[in-house]
Amino acid sequence: MPMQSASHGQGFSVGSRGFSRRDFLWQSGGGLGGVALAWMLGGGKALADAPRPRPEWNGGLHHPAKVRRIVQLFMNGGVSQMDTFDYKPELSKRHGQKVDFGIKAAVTSTPGAVMKSPFEWKQHGKCGRWVSSVFPHIAGCVDDLAFLMAMASKTNVHGPASYMQNTGFVLPGFPCVGAWISYGLGNLSDNLPAFVVLPDQRGLPYNQSGNFSSGFLPMAHQGVVIRPNAPIPIPNLLPPKTAREITAQSESDGLALLHALNEDHLQQNPGDSRLESRIASYELAARMQLSAPEVLDVTHETEPTRQLYGLNEKTTADFGRNCLIARRMLERGVRFVQVWSGMGGPKNNWDNHSDIKSELPYIARTVDQPIAALLKDLKQRGLLEDTLVVWTTEFGRMPFTQGATGRDHNGGTFVTWLAGAGVKGGVSYGQSDEFGYQTASGQTYCYDLHATILHLLGIDHEKLTFRHNGIDRRLTDVHGHVVREILA
Repeated sequence: MPMQSASHGQGFSVGSRGFSRRDFLWQSGGGLGGVALAWMLGGGKALADAPRPRPEWNGGLHHPAKVRRIVQLFMNGGVSQMDTFDYKPELSKRHGQKVDFGIKAAVTSTPGAVMKSPFEWKQHGKCGRWVSSVFPHIAGCVDDLAFLMAMASKTNVHGPASYMQNTGFVLPGFPCVGAWISYGLGNLSDNLPAFVVLPDQRGLPYNQSGNFSSGFLPMAHQGVVIRPNAPIPIPNLLPPKTAREITAQSESDGLALLHALNEDHLQQNPGDSRLESRIASYELAARMQLSAPEVLDVTHETEPTRQLYGLNEKTTADFGRNCLIARRMLERGVRFVQVWSGMGGPKNNWDNHSDIKSELPYIARTVDQPIAALLKDLKQRGLLEDTLVVWTTEFGRMPFTQGATGRDHNGGTFVTWLAGAGVKGGVSYGQSDEFGYQTASGQTYCYDLHATILHLLGIDHEKLTFRHNGIDRRLTDVHGHVVREILA
């Protein structure tokens, strides 16, 4: 369809008689259910080349699935492993001493003296898992958690490390795990997206939306960003209140016209998956106008539930609401929900360069009660029987000081834990060295974490591929093994 400019403020003529589909989309705006959603919503089922789950395998692609849905809790900034879950008595013994770790400089500093954890440590649960005092609520759930104690990254720089933990690559342009799952398994609900992202209320993480990109996969599998704590959680889903000329009838007519234009264009360009996705996206956007307000409304939750998630406390209210919304989305059919703690930048995240003793407890308090609440709530409702919870970060911190009491980036070792369907609670796999500087045994990378996640979803990570630039790409690249030691 030829591109022709329309006079500003003038009426339109249809099709080849005066304006293109693109002109129409940009100039008819919010009344069509949200142009901003058009490129990131969609069912995936409209794509002819997408895989199909197998009912006889409980919705898996290659073998029976134990997991139907996932919530990933991503701690943006690099959580200090030796101050949270990786107890290192050697740091107390060598506190204040200079130890040669074989490096002259860390990412942003020169190595200081060894620093012990400033927090109290105790063993919890029947499994005896060591947890520091910054996570008193999560400590009560350790018998349900499986720990990967020797995660490692190929980089200790935020942007590349976040890409790697989310997409398996240190460079941008690759699909994230949520997009791969959306592509492989599609929607569980016709009224909500397969992949939703709930960012920190203060801002997006490092890499902005690159962490939840669909990369070279069809754009329908991009993460849908929703901000439950914002005045308008989903921009452009509904017409602005000031647009009095947009009525239910005019919106219906506009959608009908858009559908006709899309169908006409599709007939002229058969097999265009982008257009198929766009058509599906508008259909989903229209349904979300009814379903999204209900799923985001927590006012009907019981007061005990609101207290459980910490919604009445200033420190925990924002992250707690995101966790509660995540649970509501999971039970209504969202396949993959990613909940972020921490924005990009030098503060308001887990990047504790200056003072571990004062910075870490605050950010930990914002998530500790809500995360424990989510685990308990899912378990009580029976959702944990087919839901997987993943807690992770992009890398860890150094055992020596930066400045007086801060810690620098460390890709050598960090901690991830999983809970829920198919996971053996109260176990751990791998360990770091005596200082928590590098992995010592059972090293795992993002590839192994992703392979394990896909395995629980009934997917062989070596078989879920997408042809791109002559290469059969996959989430785990040419790496990865399923960490069977933590599986039930």
